[in-house]
Formats: sequence, structure tokens, C-alpha cells
Amino acid sequence: MCRIGAIKSKKYLHPSIALKLMRSQQKGHDNSGFAFVMQDLGGIFAAHKDLPILSMAATVEGTRRAEDILNNMGFTRVLQWAPEINHQKGLKIDPMPNYVFETFQYPKSHKYATKEEKEELLIDAALILRKELEKDNAGFIYSFWPDVLTLKEIGSPRDIGTYFGLWEESEDLCAKIITAQCRQNTNYDIVRYAAHPFFLDGYTVLANGENTFFEKNRDYQMSLYKGYIGFESDSQCFLYTLHYVNRILKWPLQYYKHTITPLPFEEIETRPDRDVLLRIKASLSHLEINGPNTILGVLPDGKMLCVCDSKKLRPVVIGQTEDTVVMTSEVTGINDILPNRDITKDIYPTECETIIVNNDLTVERWQQ
Repeated sequence: MCRIGAIKSKKYLHPSIALKLMRSQQKGHDNSGFAFVMQDLGGIFAAHKDLPILSMAATVEGTRRAEDILNNMGFTRVLQWAPEINHQKGLKIDPMPNYVFETFQYPKSHKYATKEEKEELLIDAALILRKELEKDNAGFIYSFWPDVLTLKEIGSPRDIGTYFGLWEESEDLCAKIITAQCRQNTNYDIVRYAAHPFFLDGYTVLANGENTFFEKNRDYQMSLYKGYIGFESDSQCFLYTLHYVNRILKWPLQYYKHTITPLPFEEIETRPDRDVLLRIKASLSHLEINGPNTILGVLPDGKMLCVCDSKKLRPVVIGQTEDTVVMTSEVTGINDILPNRDITKDIYPTECETIIVNNDLTVERWQQ
């Protein structure tokens, strides 16, 4: 099994906390990938929260081509941050030559554009960049979005942290929301794009498990929206379904759970919302998932969510203090980073729940 974690805090946190969260859960990964997404950034990025950050790993040539594309589109760089690389011998990591974290000003053509128009521009730009760099494996585009920074790499999570200097805290790099996964590869290739979390259009998703309905999900999703691409992991389908239900269809969030793990017909027949649930089950049956899964997510408004498969076959626990909430695979991880919390308030979600962590850190438990 993979190990996953999501942290939301009222204070800015360094990504070393994600490494510490994963450290005691290290038996749940095989060095096939470690990644994190940071949102609601502080540090050097705090002054540009409304401007997009390009998160990319690339060759020298890939970096040049990506910057040329953005320049030709009218983007201008206003900030660049690079990790201090530790070239210590013996580290289990397969690094790329360049790691790019750059903040850009929007093109002049979008000076008076709406929020929606700017978001479409960023999605299109990320797709253009990815298509160009995929031609010869010149690079990987992880996110291009305001107030979001993404790092993915193949290797030992401990060594990846050492290579990028992430074990030592720095005020330059911090955020109030951090999601992370230590990957254990099951059915697919070991590639950077397959490392969770996955990000699209303000939505972040990471998962622990397997989706045996992957091909059915993928074949249907490929026709739904231009951003549903890649499919290097079966878990990307969870992100695309969340985006489709909540962003494209604009349905209330509670229908996400009803889409991916619909109730049996006999139970639906007894519900006051019978007609709605039957329509979901009939019209979006290709988005139903199967197999053991725990899914964590971050919404565009900063709220976090957690849902499980219909039999709760993968572990998850939620712990909290007054200023921080943590969702992760094993309680040992929470014990490491929140040792003084009230453990009697820990939450072990059931198979029929959607857990929502609000921006004031209150936790809601929605029954399906």
C-alpha cells in the first residue's frame, strides 16, 4: 500500500513536516515515488498569491523550450526559487537536471480578464507545455497555478528530502496546506507523473489503493474535458471525477461520494432523495470505482475532504489540535507530528462518510 497524508493548519508549515509524517509509515512504500503539493503559500511566494507558479522538472533544453513558450504567450517571470541541491553520494534518487519553480505575471492580453478566463489560460498553457516536453522526455509539468507548488521525484522519500534540502526548515518555503504521498507501485510504470498528489484546476487528489474500474473510468473521462489526460495512474480518475462532478457539472460536493461509490438500488429506494440518486447511478455509472481505496483531496476554496471505498478496505485516521488537522494512512504518522493532541478526538472515517475539513479547521462528517 502507498502512504498518504494531508495537513491543513492555521500557521505556515515547512514541507519537512510531510516527510516526518511519512517517515514512520515507511513500510508502505517501495521508493517508486514521493511527491507533495503545497497550497496557500507563505515565505517568498506570499507576496504573489494571485499569480501562477510553474512547477516543473526538466532537462536544460526542456527548460529553455518551456520558457520560450510562456514568453511567446505573453507571460513574464517575476520570481524564481530553486532548491539547494545536496549531491551526497549514495542517495536513492533519479534526479532531473533542472527543477523550476517560477512565478509569472499574466499576459497583457489578460490584464482585465475574469478569474475564469485566467484559469482557462493556465490550463491551456500547462497542456501546451506538457505536450511539447513529452515529445522527447524533456520535462514534466506538475502544476501551473496561483498559490500552488508541486514537487515529484522517483526514489527514496528520505533521500529525496536530503537531495532537495527539505529536512531542514526554512522560512522561504512554507504553506498552510500540504498533501504528500509515498508511492508503492502496483500495476503501472514507475514514472514521475504517476506520483500523487494530482492537481487540476484548483483541485488536488491523492489516494491509497487500487481502482479495478480504471479502464472504464479512463475511457469515459477522456471524452469529458480537455484536462483529463495522462492516466499514468488509476488514481488520476478520482481527481477527474471530483473535478467533473463539482466543477463541470457544478453539483454539490456530497454527490461525489454517490458517484464513485453509489448505494445499492434497494437502499436508494428507501431514500427521500431517491430520484436524484437513481439519476446519478444511471447517468454516471462509468465513473463508479471498485477496489480498496482511501481518497484525500483539497478543493479550490482550501477545504479538505476524505472518502473511502464502499467496504473501507484501506486505512485512514484524522487527528487535530487547535491549529492543525492531519489526515493520513496510519496513526503513527500523526503521533510523530501532533504528539500532544487529544487522541480521544481522533476520527476513523467509515465507508459511508465524506469528511470535510473547513477553513476554520472544524470537521464535518457527512453520511452517504
